[in-house]
Amino acid sequence: MSENSKIEWTDHTFNPWEGCQRVGPGCDHCYAETRNARFSGGTAINWGPGAPRRRTSAANWRKPLQWNKAHAEFYAVHGRRQRVFCASLADVFDNAVDPIWRRDLFDLIELTPNLNWLLLTKRIGNVFEMVARARSHDWLAGRDNVWLGATIVNQEEADRDIEKLLMTPARRRFVSIEPMLGPIDLQAWFDPTGMCCAQEMTSCEDCPACADWIHGPTTEYANDGSGYSSPTIDWVIVGGESGHGARPMHADWARQLRDQCAQYGVPFLFKQWGELLPSDTDGESYAVALDGSNREFDGTVHLIEDGGQQFFRIGKKIAGRQLDGRTHDEFPRGTR
Repeated sequence: MSENSKIEWTDHTFNPWEGCQRVGPGCDHCYAETRNARFSGGTAINWGPGAPRRRTSAANWRKPLQWNKAHAEFYAVHGRRQRVFCASLADVFDNAVDPIWRRDLFDLIELTPNLNWLLLTKRIGNVFEMVARARSHDWLAGRDNVWLGATIVNQEEADRDIEKLLMTPARRRFVSIEPMLGPIDLQAWFDPTGMCCAQEMTSCEDCPACADWIHGPTTEYANDGSGYSSPTIDWVIVGGESGHGARPMHADWARQLRDQCAQYGVPFLFKQWGELLPSDTDGESYAVALDGSNREFDGTVHLIEDGGQQFFRIGKKIAGRQLDGRTHDEFPRGTR
C-alpha cells in the first residue's frame, strides 16, 4: 500500500484503511474512489455515506515498523527521517472510521519515532476532538514526528479551514492545495508580525479560542526547537489535477502563491501541473524536453480554453512540474 511512494513530497505511503466520502469540489475526480471501484467489480463499495471502511492487513500495518528500523541506513544517506504520507486512499479524520482504528494508528505513530508522519485531511475541523478522544488534546503538539496538513482547493475553503488548522495544537502545520481550482491568497495567515495567525484576530489577548491548549508553554514550539511560537503555516504544497476530467490550473495562480511564500519565507513545493499544461509555459516545456529528459510531445496535442487561457492536454508526465523553468522542492525548515 505503497512503500517507496512516487508522490514527490513523501518517501512512503501508508494506508491504515481504505474508503471515504466526497466532501467538496476537490473530490469530484477522486483517484482513490476510482481505484476502489476498479478493485471491487466496478462499484466503489467503501465510498459514500454509510459505506463500510476497509481496514488493511496486519502485514501492511507492520511496514512502518520495518521503515522505522531502517532509519539509521536512510539517515546516513539523506540526513533526515523518512516521510510517511498517511491515508492516500482514505482520511484519518473521517467520521465513518472506527475510533479504535484511529487509536491503533496513533499507537503505531508512537512506536515509530524515526518516521515523520504526514497526516493530511479534508476534515481539519474534526482533528481536535478526535485526537482528544484518542489521546489528549495536545498529543499532536507533543510529537515532533507528526506534521498536520489541511487540503484546500480554492479561496472559500482557505477562508473556512486554515484558521481551524492554526487553532489545532501541532508541531508542524502545512497546506496542500491540490487540485488547485482557483486563485488563493494566503497572506492573511502567513503572520509576519509574530502575532496570532487567526485572520480575524489582532493579538492572542483578543482571541476567544486562546487557552492553555493553544498558547500554553508546552503546546507550541518554534521551528528551531527554542520554545513557544505562535501558530504558523510551515509549508505549502501546490499541484494541478490529473486523470480523466481534470480541470486546469492557471499559471498565474501558482505563481501568486510561489511569490507569497517567497515573500514571507514559507517553504513552497510545486508538485505538478497535472493533465493540462498552460500554453504560456510551452516554451519552457520544449526547452526541458530538448535537454534529454524525454518529455517531448508526441501524437496529437489537444488544446482547450478556460478563462481566456489556452492549455495543452498532454498528461501529467509530459507536463511535468517546472514553474517558470524551475523545480520547487522546498520543505519545512528544521525538519530532520
